[in-house]
Amino acid sequence: MGEPTHGKRIWGWMMYDWATQPYHTLIITFIFGPYFAEQVISSLMAGGMDSEMAKAEAQSIWGYGLSIAGLTIALLAPILGAVADSTGRKMPWIRVFSILYVVGSFGLWLAAPSDFPTVLILVFFGLGMIGLEFTTIFTNAMLPDLGTREEIGKISGNGWAWGYIGGLIALVAMLLLFAENGAGVTLIGIAPLFGFDAAAREGTRFVGPFVGLWFILSMIPFFMWVREPKSGVGGHGGGFSQGLRDLKKTLKSLPARKSLFAYLGSSMFYRDALNGVYTFGGIYALGALGWSVVDVGVFGILAIITGAIFAYLGGAADVRFGPKRVIAICIILLMIVCAIILSITRESVLFVAVDPSSAFPDVAFYVCGAIIGACGGAIQSASRTMMVRQADPERMTEAFGLYALSGKATSFLAPALIAVVSDVTNSQRLGITPLIALFLIGLVLLAWVNPEGVENE
Repeated sequence: MGEPTHGKRIWGWMMYDWATQPYHTLIITFIFGPYFAEQVISSLMAGGMDSEMAKAEAQSIWGYGLSIAGLTIALLAPILGAVADSTGRKMPWIRVFSILYVVGSFGLWLAAPSDFPTVLILVFFGLGMIGLEFTTIFTNAMLPDLGTREEIGKISGNGWAWGYIGGLIALVAMLLLFAENGAGVTLIGIAPLFGFDAAAREGTRFVGPFVGLWFILSMIPFFMWVREPKSGVGGHGGGFSQGLRDLKKTLKSLPARKSLFAYLGSSMFYRDALNGVYTFGGIYALGALGWSVVDVGVFGILAIITGAIFAYLGGAADVRFGPKRVIAICIILLMIVCAIILSITRESVLFVAVDPSSAFPDVAFYVCGAIIGACGGAIQSASRTMMVRQADPERMTEAFGLYALSGKATSFLAPALIAVVSDVTNSQRLGITPLIALFLIGLVLLAWVNPEGVENE
């Protein structure tokens, strides 16, 4: 078999986004996260806890689980990033963490409603999430080898869009064919496929094995077509040590690079807040509006569609107005949407009373979801462009390594704050207020970012 063509290498690399997006979409956000909260709430209420406290406690438990996984990622990501940049041996690590991803995904099948194993499920969820984030570190490090600086942006953007499409198809498949609602049928009114027992929620629990199988099949082109360039590093030991030395040197230099330093700090906070919105939006809707997992899934489809559309439109706005303006506008809109969500309950919208049987709160939440998706797509597209402007063209790989590090460094913060505030206030609604504060910090730090990345030192 001959060496894969350059086009196949690019397609193979893009298949990683297609392979992993369902973990974000189906497990973290729209299917398994709300299902986990639903089961924990039921368990707590069966033990005598009142409804509102149970909802807050479920949100808190999910938040602590995310925080532990995020803290693990934050502590180890810099080391693995150094390995990726300095050893030149990425593929073995991708294989190892792919196994972790698959084991974590398949383990979620054990989340049966009867005697719900909360701790065990959080362990499997954490393993899958760690596998996801660590494979991402190494696959992102391969991007500079796929094209010139001008080509890399298009390749990266196409991969992002391809991932959105994969996530959408996977979500639609789960909703139409497997995930059951309260009546025990899927979105199109049929029993879950393969004879899954709706009473045991086997259709919804299948999301774990489904995501694992999707990953296994989708990564075949990746492992067939993606090749690492020959490395001049003489083995893991020297490259590992050199990578750590380079990382230490780079981190020490950051305070002197004012615009880059401010941007890394800004993106660290607003990306953490955005992840918090995605992660807890479905859980909040389940508790505040009484939505089913299927309702949350439809909400997810809407957010993904607007995200894909506005990632493209945001790119056009980026060209015309610059990425800094796009990022700032998106942050402001996301803060407003979070404040509106706080006002939405079964009995009120914007603190104005509505009939409890009214569909207006549901419609309002769907609109908020569409705006969140749109802003999420645009801000992530513009953020990558801004990173390019801030970076030294001769050290682009290192710059994106720092960008990845800044995204992981506080990945535990939003879930931890939500968990603590939910615990302290015993309120699911008040529990999401920290997201507004994180967005605000990101917006303030953005003021010190030079739109062109020019340092005047």
